[in-house]
Amino acid sequence: MTKMGDNTKNQQLHHHQIFDVSVDVPPQGGSKCFDDDGRLKRTGTVWTSSAHIITAVIGSGVLSLAWATAQLGWVAGPSVMLLFSFVTYYTSTLLSACYRSGDSVTGKRNYTYMDAVRSNLGGAKVKICGYVQYLNLFGVSIGYTIASSISMMAIKRSNCFHKSGGKNPCHINSNPYMIAFGITEIIFSQIPNFDQLWWLSIVAAVMSFTYSTIGLGLGIAQVAANGNIMGSMTGISIGTVTPMQKMWRSFQALGDIAFAYSYSLILIEIQDTIRSPPSESKTMKRATQISVAVTTLFYMLCGCMGYAAFGDLSPGNLLTGFGFYNPYWLLDIANAAIVVHLVGAYQVYAQPLFAFVEKTAAQKFPDSDFITKDIRLQIPGIGPYNLNLFRMIWRTAFVIITTVISMILPFFNDVVGLLGAFGFWPLTVYFPVEMYIVQKKIPKWSTRWLCLQILSVACLIITIAAAAGSIAGVVSDLKVYKPFKTSY
Repeated sequence: MTKMGDNTKNQQLHHHQIFDVSVDVPPQGGSKCFDDDGRLKRTGTVWTSSAHIITAVIGSGVLSLAWATAQLGWVAGPSVMLLFSFVTYYTSTLLSACYRSGDSVTGKRNYTYMDAVRSNLGGAKVKICGYVQYLNLFGVSIGYTIASSISMMAIKRSNCFHKSGGKNPCHINSNPYMIAFGITEIIFSQIPNFDQLWWLSIVAAVMSFTYSTIGLGLGIAQVAANGNIMGSMTGISIGTVTPMQKMWRSFQALGDIAFAYSYSLILIEIQDTIRSPPSESKTMKRATQISVAVTTLFYMLCGCMGYAAFGDLSPGNLLTGFGFYNPYWLLDIANAAIVVHLVGAYQVYAQPLFAFVEKTAAQKFPDSDFITKDIRLQIPGIGPYNLNLFRMIWRTAFVIITTVISMILPFFNDVVGLLGAFGFWPLTVYFPVEMYIVQKKIPKWSTRWLCLQILSVACLIITIAAAAGSIAGVVSDLKVYKPFKTSY
């Protein structure tokens, strides 16, 4: 991309691209300031990586798990959660082994998921991976905009209900709240790269524990008030819903649980922030172990306790549905925590997409000052900041686009579920399995090869079922669809 003769331009590109795949810098393995690929020393640890993963995984979707458990019942609900926690952990360890090609300590680094696919599989699979990954990242950004606006409106509504004693229906338009979230994301999107997001991820992870704990506590209180544990072994009963609805809802519940665990699409990007030694794959496996264990514990507690509290009538979201109205101040704290968490989670998912576009632009136009030149600014209270005009304009435009789409299609959560359904199997299972087989040279038709293929096919079947459930949800939403007219 660049030659070492042009030092100034090389430095601009080098510092601008955190996920570049072709910066030609000599190895500086013995340096205290640079890693073996010539980049500034990575500073990530087990704990910052765990925070990134928890921020990405424990989205506000944890609060919909009571609804998912209600569709499946006391036997299948917890069993499916445990199953997917195992699948996610196992395939994540396979994927983390693909961060370096060849030797796990000294091999060539793959900075992004696409780089790992390019190094191990190559061909058309690289493009397929890119389309699926970045479409998912885009969809999640829209879903988080919608989810945050629902929580902000829940705060407004709970206060309105409290003041009116429940007499005022308190209908609120979601658009101003989506715009407010978009403005916040425009500001945070100017953080140049993933490595500088560690503090935002830790704050977001703390917030996710806060609202999950409140949801869990309210569920326990409701069970105590009921005097018994609600729910059944097989989930919502035929009669409450039709047999066809039962089937679609069960499929959708499978999807909700499967995609609640999914973070593979940003795993390699998180791994690229980890310092070494020890090897990045060893640190990432430990971070995955911690974060999946913590996530599973919270998912099981919130999903099961919510179902125990409300049974077949479990709301889609414990904190914004009809589940709880009092104590209203505690609900306000929980919903505020959701909003803060989603501000961080949006960035965790958007940064790889930002980096990909900026890397591609710099490769195509290496001599453009607009794209590659950084303007050094001194910001009071923050310190020096490298302003890049292309980065500022492109990231601002991205946030505006996701915000406008959220306002036009306020039921986009179902569409995101559909994107997630198509993304789960290829990104969480298929590519990690295939790359691992190639990297470890596992013989075809060997016992290990067969076991990996059976896992892949089983997850493909679940993905197809979940996609069918999401399509049914979208069709249902379209019947009452009005653009820009969402109110709750």
